[in-house]
Amino acid sequence: MNIKIEAGELALGLHDTLKALSDPVRRDILELLKSGRLSAGDIGKHFDLSAATISHHLSQLKKAGLVLETKYKNFIFYELNVTVFEDVLIWVSQFTGGKDNEN
Repeated sequence: MNIKIEAGELALGLHDTLKALSDPVRRDILELLKSGRLSAGDIGKHFDLSAATISHHLSQLKKAGLVLETKYKNFIFYELNVTVFEDVLIWVSQFTGGKDNEN
């Protein structure tokens, strides 16, 4: 099945993704999640920030599609959504000037 994504939809998603990646705390959270899924509390232990601030950063990462959340009992766990990273790499690769990208 082929799903066609309009350029405007891609641009909106890419905008949210790049905006989320522009913040150093969010990039640090993504680095933590490389090792596997973590609860919001476990993520918060790595920062000298309030729980509300960590929650805001996680919300922005989720909005950008960079993380997925799953709920188990009273906990919310976060993990990387690698498909979004793959989409960004594909988009960026068009500017690398390689032979595969010649018109």
